[in-house]
Amino acid sequence: MALTRKFLAALGIEADKIDSIIDAHTDTVDGLKNQLEAAKAEAEKLAEVQDELKKAKEAAKNSGEYDKLKKEFEDYKAEVANKETLAAKKTALTKIAKDAGLSEAGIAKAIKYADWSKVELDDKGEAKDGKALIKGLKEEWPEYIQTREQKGADTANPPAGASSGTAKTKAEILQIKDATERQRAWGEYLKAQTD
Repeated sequence: MALTRKFLAALGIEADKIDSIIDAHTDTVDGLKNQLEAAKAEAEKLAEVQDELKKAKEAAKNSGEYDKLKKEFEDYKAEVANKETLAAKKTALTKIAKDAGLSEAGIAKAIKYADWSKVELDDKGEAKDGKALIKGLKEEWPEYIQTREQKGADTANPPAGASSGTAKTKAEILQIKDATERQRAWGEYLKAQTD
């Protein structure tokens, strides 16, 4: 239903208020019409730009420029992917080399001379068949294997704080008559308990 003077009068609205409502309504409608016209003009411009873009794309395809750019882009993507894969392989091989016991110099040599085609990564980014890689690294770089020697405590010179077996029991300490000697014995006893 249209907003007309007749409709507003039927609603019982006064004549001077009807004029104000119609004026406001006309301004709104005119504003919407202007926006619609502007949108239509933009749509026409967009269609023209799309046509020009399509023509330019066709011209580039026909001239071979498109194929050249596409190949350059694909080559670049492959190069980036190869660099990322190589970095992941280096990280995985470094971890394997450390597990094999190679020194820092050995790890550097292993990374420098690695046959990267033999290093495969799993979905977690870790080297597949790590045991075989460790074995291969140990065989190829034996001069860089670090040996770790565990040595027991020197019994002739025990570590500081170690009990020498001279700490007395509670009963023995309580029987010491000299207060100073008894205090020293308690100190040794408590120290032996915390070690």
